Amino acid sequence: MSQGNIRVGFIGAGANTRKMHIPGFSKIQGVQLSVVANRTEASAAAVAKQDGIKRVAKHWRDVVEDPTIDAVCIGTWPYLHAEATIAALENNKHVLCEARMACDLEEARRMHAAAEAHPNLVAQLVPAPFSLDFDAIIREMMESGKLGEILEVRIVHTTGQCASPNAPMTWRQDKSLSGNNILTMGIMHETVQRWITDEPEWLMADAAVFQELRSFAGEEQLLKVEVPDSVSILGRFQKSGARLVYHFSGVESGKPRMEFRINGSKGALRFDVFDTELLFSEAGSEEEKKITLSRASRGWQVEADFVQSIREGAPVKLTSFEQGVRYMTFTEMVADSIDQESVKVFWKDY
Repeated sequence: MSQGNIRVGFIGAGANTRKMHIPGFSKIQGVQLSVVANRTEASAAAVAKQDGIKRVAKHWRDVVEDPTIDAVCIGTWPYLHAEATIAALENNKHVLCEARMACDLEEARRMHAAAEAHPNLVAQLVPAPFSLDFDAIIREMMESGKLGEILEVRIVHTTGQCASPNAPMTWRQDKSLSGNNILTMGIMHETVQRWITDEPEWLMADAAVFQELRSFAGEEQLLKVEVPDSVSILGRFQKSGARLVYHFSGVESGKPRMEFRINGSKGALRFDVFDTELLFSEAGSEEEKKITLSRASRGWQVEADFVQSIREGAPVKLTSFEQGVRYMTFTEMVADSIDQESVKVFWKDY
């Protein structure tokens, strides 16, 4: 396969698959877009026609069981990630699975175990996209000691998408589809994991659902909302003792915010995702200096990385199943703390 064609099958063809994955694979020489299965055969046929995929499968299992398919791109909601990934690996398929890794930690661990049982196959998760061009320089600044001792790691992401009680329900608010994943919590913590090789020693979380019943757009049936509209998390990292301070909200109307802050004894970094800016301030100073990237933009290379790992045996870096289990452990801790009314939970217990 290192020299021949790689035949890719798609399970799920939603917005991100069509915007990123299908175009990404289409650009790579020797990659064939062979088959697609979507929630309905009609929607799969529409995607195949518009995006140049050769044929349509009636069911996702037809994709993983097809002996002519070499690799599978799983672009469904989290509820199917574990089942489809494990089935694909057991049918000798390389797997690129959309984020979030799974509905819960137990599913993530089963996926990781299946990947380890098939070491000849590539198992990769779609990485958080926000900081791909900035990860290297953030790590360099931290490792060089420019920030000094890390004191706090702070994340905030707020929008107003859930503020109106009349806003339609989305799959992200349906626990049967999204599991323990809340807003952008998991994908933003994954980003922090690239910079800080440490885990939270403990955390405690408080959350709220402000509108308990919603309906999907165009439907009359009201469903119970179990995924929080807002969550705040406090914790401590194990090695550094740095504070972890996260806040995610879907009920903050007005201008949305999405930023990371790393506060140290010598200086602080602020990464503004919406403005795509990385800024540094010396300790005690109000002045922020914009960090200019000194290297070429890495950008989005997910599909190319996946194919390179298949062809050359290159290790998966963005993002491995092992890294996925790390952020799913964090997600499980948050869910357990919320379920136990904001009790403190400890990493060692997972």
